[in-house]
Amino acid sequence: MARRSALSIRIVEGRNLPAKDITGSSDPYCIVKIDDEAIIRTATVWKTLSPFWGEEYEVHLQPTFHSVSIYVMDEDALSRDDVIGKVCITRDMLAEHPKGYSGWMSLSEVDPDEEVQGEIHLRVEVQGSHGSRRLLCCTVLEARDLARKDRNGASDPFVRLRYNGKTQESTVVKKSCYPRWNETFEFELAQPAGEKLCVEVWDWDLVGRNDFLGKVVFSVQGLEAAGQEEGWFRLWPDKSKPREEERRGSLGSLQLQVRLRDETVLPSHCYQPLVQLLCQEVTSGLQDGQVHLVTLLDETTTAECRQEVAINLVKLFLGQGLVKEFLDLLFELELAKPCEPNTLFRSNSLASKSMESFLKVTGMPYLHAILGPTITRVFEEKKYVELDPGKVEVKDVGCSGLHRVQTEGEVIEQGRQHLQSYLSELLDAIGKSAAACPPVIRATFRQLFQRVGERFPQHQHAKFVAVTSFLCLRFFSPAIMTPKLFHLRDTHADARTSRTLLLLAKAVQMVGNMEPAAGRAKEAWLAPLLPALQQGIAQMKDFIARLVGMEEEEEEEEGEGRPPGPSAAVVKEGPLVIHKTRGKGPLLAATAKKLHFCLTGEALSFGKSPGAERIGAIALADILAAEKVEEKSFGSSHVMQVVYMDAGGRQETAYLQCKCVNELNQWLSALRKVCGNNPRVLRAYHPGVFRGDKWSCCHQKERTGPGCDRTRHGVTLQEWSDPLDPAAEAQRLFHHLQGLRGTLRFPPARGAEPALRGAGGAGGLPPPGAAPRPPGPRPAAAAGVRGPPGWPSPHLGDRRRGNKGTLYPAAGSRLSLVGTLPATGMGTGGGSTGWGLAKALLVALVALLTVALLVVALVTLLMALLLAVVHHWWFCWWPGESTAWWLHC
Repeated sequence: MARRSALSIRIVEGRNLPAKDITGSSDPYCIVKIDDEAIIRTATVWKTLSPFWGEEYEVHLQPTFHSVSIYVMDEDALSRDDVIGKVCITRDMLAEHPKGYSGWMSLSEVDPDEEVQGEIHLRVEVQGSHGSRRLLCCTVLEARDLARKDRNGASDPFVRLRYNGKTQESTVVKKSCYPRWNETFEFELAQPAGEKLCVEVWDWDLVGRNDFLGKVVFSVQGLEAAGQEEGWFRLWPDKSKPREEERRGSLGSLQLQVRLRDETVLPSHCYQPLVQLLCQEVTSGLQDGQVHLVTLLDETTTAECRQEVAINLVKLFLGQGLVKEFLDLLFELELAKPCEPNTLFRSNSLASKSMESFLKVTGMPYLHAILGPTITRVFEEKKYVELDPGKVEVKDVGCSGLHRVQTEGEVIEQGRQHLQSYLSELLDAIGKSAAACPPVIRATFRQLFQRVGERFPQHQHAKFVAVTSFLCLRFFSPAIMTPKLFHLRDTHADARTSRTLLLLAKAVQMVGNMEPAAGRAKEAWLAPLLPALQQGIAQMKDFIARLVGMEEEEEEEEGEGRPPGPSAAVVKEGPLVIHKTRGKGPLLAATAKKLHFCLTGEALSFGKSPGAERIGAIALADILAAEKVEEKSFGSSHVMQVVYMDAGGRQETAYLQCKCVNELNQWLSALRKVCGNNPRVLRAYHPGVFRGDKWSCCHQKERTGPGCDRTRHGVTLQEWSDPLDPAAEAQRLFHHLQGLRGTLRFPPARGAEPALRGAGGAGGLPPPGAAPRPPGPRPAAAAGVRGPPGWPSPHLGDRRRGNKGTLYPAAGSRLSLVGTLPATGMGTGGGSTGWGLAKALLVALVALLTVALLVVALVTLLMALLLAVVHHWWFCWWPGESTAWWLHC
């Protein structure tokens, strides 16, 4: 059983940011820190006060993290980057929004006294009895991961203790963020013990005031009751000073989408019933009178969670080798609905989202190979491309002394030539890539092509549009428009390049629609591009025909849908600078050499170039840790260390430098994922280097001494190329199915009544958010219910009486959930009989009361009418009365 925390962060955009440059603008980017450790850096958006990023990340964390801080920075080329402001979100704030937080948050000013981090190891105790002199003793042992306040990338920390008006200080440890003091301080205990002990950590400075590094406050009354308290305590900022709130809001705001998901994942065998049911339904296909769990997911999943469910299903079936059959089942369900051939798969249904996720998981290398050269050319050439007359910028051209202004028609014609050149290069690359397309993608498109052809035999055009609706509209076009989000580029495009990419993506989209006249009707200025679009449509049809017509060999067909083996796949590769520590002194401090590293499921190997022979390799079983290195060690904050065991059984460390913080965290994530099951991983490490006779981080003299900081094996970034984790995907699907209990009705199967006695009973559902119970003995299911024997199989009611949003399958059909979603008595059978009778009696009583009230009202009305008639007759028509009474009436 493993507890996991996954944090999804989407940094959308900023607005009303202050100008930090002399030009009246800024070059903003964001840094995401989790517990004061930089994890993510967005791309820089140049020369704007309202930047748009649209970048999305998912980080796997330790469940004990405290807060997430997002800093908005202004990039400067010649000086240190300016801090614009920050947004801090605590774990408690995220817990208040289980479905995630989405909205604008105002930036606050960064206060140096609040920028604290790290922990301190203390032992506090009360000595002496009540009748004698009593002392409050505090032993300051060590600290770790303190904030770096000096320019050399370290601090000079010391501890200041305050109690009952008295102050004591420890010695100063120079140039260390991992100091060790091991000093004891004594205070005479005050009576009554109402004072608090304050332990503060400061950075000593020779010139200027000392910098605050954090503090811990102890209640002496609690210490008297406990006697002694020892452990690592988190350092907190000083909240006693009043904060200036007038600048909050004047620094701009940031639009964020943040969600924290805590989950408990059991061993994979605990999820086998659910996995077996899904696989059984996918392999058997649609059957008359049967209601599939996949069908229920398709019809009950809301738009908010459809993308997440689609990704979980795709990864689950990829791991089982049945992704082709799963997508074919979704295609069949989608085509069974009323639909038009021209709008096929254009909605955000489960089939569309699953196919989109499938292409991203399996087709990223193919996408990079096809689009990479053209996207690189667009970024490097920076040509001005514009076809809309309303947006044309007329520029001066010519040599000095002789200027000629281009006409609007010349600018448009020049832009058309550039765009047509990019489009032709891209379509040629797509047309030649049928053999390079992954076999599983070819097989999936072949199934889709056949399904649509059978569904619309009179519209042969529809089967081509069905393929391009995924390939062009949901895969190629989004990647062209935002190459940063598909890892095609490291930075966002500037305004000119962004416009060129937008027009190119629009052209590819029109080719995918295979109706250029429709796009021309909406935007008439695209008319000059019409001949190129018609030629592109012919190329695309020819490409699709070859793509779906390629028959694989029998052994390849059997292996479709299964991901490549972990040892064969390249997890990550790229150039890194390796540092070798040689000794103490400026000339012998370190030497650096650039090599090409390749990480696979077997080893971390390296060579002089990508195609060169491997110089050496480190087996994954020998890697003990992959962690960051202090900035002061090599003068860079983008250095990581790989701790491993060499052939002689000695512990060695390789120091590798990356080019940016994102590449650093990507390499760390990849190494931690492939080495996650190594039983020899370290629990502590040294974030510095051993030079001369001591470690630079904690100043220990022993080279093989215990580490001074904790390792962070569980902190990783999620990538599309991550190794499949069937247990995690099954747990997320199970959690989603738990949320559908209010929508579904589950009458119990005969003989399964003992399993329906609440969440705590045998076979009952665990509480929300919990993992399913491991499989065990179950009551026998009712006869005729599909599913493995020995598991209760709930079914649903009458579908013909259902309303929108609630599922009622046709009479006689049954659904087997194989115990993963056991029956809960929500329905008309079993334990709900008493409630149904009470409900019927209550309805009858209300009806009787209503009828009685109506009768009373009717009788009252009749009596009033009768009295009015009698009064009128008595005073107006009674014989012998005077004429005055008659006149009065």
